[in-house]
Amino acid sequence: MPSALIPLADGVEEMEAVILIDVLRRAEWNVVSVGLQDRPVTASRGVRLLPDKLWSEVDPEGFDWLILPGGLPGTQKLIADGRVIHALQVHARAGKRIGAICAAPTVLHAAGLLAGKTVTSHPSVAARLGDARRTDQRVVIDGSLVTSQGPGTGFEFALKLVELEQGPDKANALAAAMVCAPAPT
Repeated sequence: MPSALIPLADGVEEMEAVILIDVLRRAEWNVVSVGLQDRPVTASRGVRLLPDKLWSEVDPEGFDWLILPGGLPGTQKLIADGRVIHALQVHARAGKRIGAICAAPTVLHAAGLLAGKTVTSHPSVAARLGDARRTDQRVVIDGSLVTSQGPGTGFEFALKLVELEQGPDKANALAAAMVCAPAPT
């Protein structure tokens, strides 16, 4: 089964983090949420999340996917953490898949991964994506990079990741079981 590393920092958008972790685990992925510090993460609306592990306890290169939930305060902390930026760069060089939702594409820009790419993001950070081509689509795939717009597109984003790895039948079955709209085509 596919594996995904999902870093969580204080200020993360809780809906995006929880939807990603939940949907991918329902798809039977090996999902590991990691905290940057040794304490629970306080999300953007005050929800406290307990990551599975600390960043220092995992090898980011051992995962198929590196997926970043958004939330502007959280993404700013991801940008400021050199371990996250380095892991993104290594992941990209290896041709592995990377996902980012909401404000998280700004982390990809900080890692130098958006040059010439077509992406989407939360409209509030559109000007912070450098020379990427931003579109208003809810989920965008450009090579090994998948981006999405925000909390309201969280299920579509997660289901698209499942579809890319396990096919449309698996994604549609999950959507039906959760009474969600299917992954966008």
